Amino acid sequence: MKPASGLILVIAALTLVACGVSSEDELRQWMAEQKNQTRPRVAPIAEPKVFKPESYGQVSVVDPFSNQKLAQALKRDSSQAAANGALIAPELARRKEALEGFPVDVMALVGTLSKTGEPVALVRVEKLLYQVRMGNYLGQNYGRVSKITETEVTLREIVQDAVGEWIERTATLQLQERSK
Repeated sequence: MKPASGLILVIAALTLVACGVSSEDELRQWMAEQKNQTRPRVAPIAEPKVFKPESYGQVSVVDPFSNQKLAQALKRDSSQAAANGALIAPELARRKEALEGFPVDVMALVGTLSKTGEPVALVRVEKLLYQVRMGNYLGQNYGRVSKITETEVTLREIVQDAVGEWIERTATLQLQERSK
C-alpha cells in the first residue's frame, strides 16, 4: 500500500505543478495585453505667459528709498516725540521694588487670588513666590501692573525707541500651567 500512496502523491504533485505553470503563463499573457491596450492620457501643458516689463512712471516724485524721504520721516517723528516726550518718561527718582531687578522673561504667573476684594497675582521668580498688586512695578523696563485677571497680568512698560525717545508698550505675563 505504501508504493501506491507514494505514486498517487507524485501524480497529484505533477498535476498541481502543471496547473500552476499554465495559469501563470495565462496571467503573464493577460498582463501583457492589458499593458499594450492601456494608453496614458496626459493633458498638454499650458503655454507660459509672456513677461512684459513696465517702466517706472513716477520719476518726478520723491523716491521712497531716498535720504530726503528718510529725513522727512525722522523730522515728523521727532516733532511728535518731542510733543509726547514730556508726557511719557520713567519715574527715575522713586525707590525700586524687588521685582524690578529681574527681566519679565524669567517671571512666571502661577496663580491669582483676591484679598479684600482686590486681585493679587502670584508671581514666581527663581523659586520664590511674590504677591503682586495693581500699581506694583515688574521687570527692568519700568513695567507697572495695569490689570490682573485670572489668566494674565498686564504691564505698561516704558522703553526707549531707536531714536532714544521714551515710548509706552504693553507686556503680559500669562498663567503658567505646571507640567508633570
